[in-house]
Amino acid sequence: MPSSLTLPSISFHKLPSSFFSKNAPSRSFRFINQRSRVSMSVSAESQASVNDALFSDYNPSNAFLFPGQGAQTVGMGKEAQNVPAAAILYKKANDILGFDLLDICINGPKEKLDSTVISQPAIYVTSLAAVELLRVREGGQQIIDSVDVTCGLSLGEYTALAFAGAFSFEDGLKLVKLRGEAMQDASDAAKSAMASVIGLDSEKVQQLCDAVNQEIPEAEKVQIANYLCPGNYAVSGGIKGIEVLESKAKSFKARMTIRLAVAGAFHTSFMEPAVSRLEAALAATEIITPKIPVISNVDAQPHADPDTIKKILARQVTSPVQWETTVKTLLTKGLKKGYELGPGKVIAGIVKRVDKSADIENIGA
Repeated sequence: MPSSLTLPSISFHKLPSSFFSKNAPSRSFRFINQRSRVSMSVSAESQASVNDALFSDYNPSNAFLFPGQGAQTVGMGKEAQNVPAAAILYKKANDILGFDLLDICINGPKEKLDSTVISQPAIYVTSLAAVELLRVREGGQQIIDSVDVTCGLSLGEYTALAFAGAFSFEDGLKLVKLRGEAMQDASDAAKSAMASVIGLDSEKVQQLCDAVNQEIPEAEKVQIANYLCPGNYAVSGGIKGIEVLESKAKSFKARMTIRLAVAGAFHTSFMEPAVSRLEAALAATEIITPKIPVISNVDAQPHADPDTIKKILARQVTSPVQWETTVKTLLTKGLKKGYELGPGKVIAGIVKRVDKSADIENIGA
């Protein structure tokens, strides 16, 4: 596929030393060619000419990977207060959210932090705070400058897009806030649930879902929602559907099922009521071409066209997460080093399940 880009002007300059102070969306973006370190300035007027396949031939070397909902833990964000650039993110978040996010991150209670409307912004902010902790570490800026691809698990895709300069920290947080609220409201509207199926490959999990769906009403049906890694796939559906899945799993030789502590059946049609709200918010948000490839959860591909990115993000809440394909593709393309930035070590565990020899480092906050 062609990956041309109409460039009205090209300038040569060094990479900025501070991401947040220099790379918030403006009337232009910088596309970084990691091999030549050439930055191309493209005016907003030419955004319509951006080919969405611009990043299709990406060759990853160093990747930032950002966690999704479920990675939150009481106490996160405490270390970030020792770094001014990280601490200020929480101050900005308090103004946008209207409550003290840092206090909930550090002190809980766990039940409050685990709620969808709080955990999503909490993980977004803490993950970007982790970038600032890395920046002040010896050699940290060099690591940040070396990153040539990024992605995130579900919610983490918004964090990845913010890091890649597709939208500002503030705009990203507003989107994440609305996303959490819309997903919670959709969950409240129809009782549903999620469960991880452990010990089966994806084909077997699909067969399990098919067997369940033969016994339950259409409104309760289940489907694979998160393709995480070999032996770990999350299934979403109605409460009755998940209960039947749990009762049948052993007969399909599953090692176990784990009911997930989430509000409802994420990444399925149960989340359809959230889509229109996301579409409206995304339409009102300035999104520009990321400076490095950001891999989508929907199709495991990077997208360059801002309008396409908006459509993908709106679809993401009802589409299965293609995380296993994303990780396998990065490794197959020759990824040398991955960094998981944010709370927990879920991403590192998943990557190791795909390839035990993969080099991945966790950087918390």
